[in-house]
Amino acid sequence: MSDSQNPRRPAVGRSRSQVAPVNQWTPAIGAALVLLIVIVVGVVASNKDSSDGAQTTTTIDQILNDSTVSPIIKVPLSQTLGKGSAGAEIKMVQDRLIELNFDPGEPDGVFGERTRQAVWAFEKLVMGVQRDDITGKVDAQMWSRMQDPLEILPRRPDSTPNHTEVYLPEQVLIVFRDNVPAIITHISSGTASSGTDEEWCEEVTISPGEQDNETGTQAIKKGVCGVSWTPGGVYKFYRLVVGRRESQLGGMYNPVYFNKGIAVHGAQDVPAVPASHGCIRLPMHISEYFQTLVSKGDQVFVFDGVKEPEEYGEQSPRFNWVDPNYTTTSSTVPATTTTIAATSSTVPTATTMIVSTMTVAP
Repeated sequence: MSDSQNPRRPAVGRSRSQVAPVNQWTPAIGAALVLLIVIVVGVVASNKDSSDGAQTTTTIDQILNDSTVSPIIKVPLSQTLGKGSAGAEIKMVQDRLIELNFDPGEPDGVFGERTRQAVWAFEKLVMGVQRDDITGKVDAQMWSRMQDPLEILPRRPDSTPNHTEVYLPEQVLIVFRDNVPAIITHISSGTASSGTDEEWCEEVTISPGEQDNETGTQAIKKGVCGVSWTPGGVYKFYRLVVGRRESQLGGMYNPVYFNKGIAVHGAQDVPAVPASHGCIRLPMHISEYFQTLVSKGDQVFVFDGVKEPEEYGEQSPRFNWVDPNYTTTSSTVPATTTTIAATSSTVPTATTMIVSTMTVAP
C-alpha cells in the first residue's frame, strides 16, 4: 500500500518528532468536526420548524424557453396595443396567443374583450404581473416575450393523463392533455379568501336536479345566504351539464362540476378580479367547447397560494344556509320550454406562425 493510500503511515524520511505535532492536534480537530455537525443539524431542524407555519408555494419552473428551437428573429410592434385597436399587428398577436393555446377569439385583427382576457391570462401567468396590476395591453416587452419559444408546464405532471390546474392568485386556469396545455384562460373565482368571510344573502333560482331541488320538475326560488369562497384542494370532475343552469351559486352555462355545487362554467361577466359566489367563471366562447377538453374522473388541482392542494385534499365548500329575513309569495317558477340550437364550436386556428412549440387544442 502506498503512502497516499495509508495516511496514518509517516512519510519516508520523517522522524517521529516531525509527525508528533499533527498527532497533537488530532483530538482538537475531531472535537471541531463534532461541533460543526451539531451546528448543521441544529440549523436544519430550526429551518424545518420555522417552515411548518409558513406559506407553502409551488417552486416548479413552469414557464420555460424551448432550448431545441433555433434562434428566432423577432418582429417589433409599432405601438402599444389595447382594447379598441385594430389592424395587422393585432392579428399577429392573436395568432401567437392561439399558438400558445390561449384563446383570444377569432383572429380578426380587432382587439376586443376576448383578446383582452387572453392578454390578461398571459400577463399574469407568463409575465408574472400581479392580478391587481394587469393592464390588458400588449407593449414591446410583452410582445417580445410572447415571441419566445415558450413551454408552459404543469405543476402536477404526475396526475391523470388529462387534468386541470386552477391558480387562484393569478386567476388563470389550464387544461393539460398529456401534460401539454389544451387551453389557457383567464377566470374569475370566489371573492373570499377563506370559508368565513364575504357572506352574501339573496334570492336564487334553482333548476331541477340542482342542490335543494334534486327531485323537482321545475325551477324554484328561495332566499339563501352563503360565502363566496373557492376552496383550494384536489378534486375530480364528476358531472357535465349542457346548456344553462341555475343554482344557489348563480347562473351557469355548460357547467362542469368538481366540488359539490362548485363548477367550471361559462359566464357573460368574467372581470379582471374574483367576482363569483365560488364557481370558476370562464369566458363564454371558451365554455362552448370546454366540455370537449375534459372528462369525468379528470383531476382538478386548485392552488390558493397558501398551501399545496394536497395539503387540503378534497376540501368541501361551506354550505349555504336559509336567509332568515327572506319572504316571498311564490316558491316556484313557471315551467318554460327552451330550445337550444345546435352549435359547432372550435378553437380558432392561427393563420400566421412565428414559433410553433405547443399543441393547439382540438
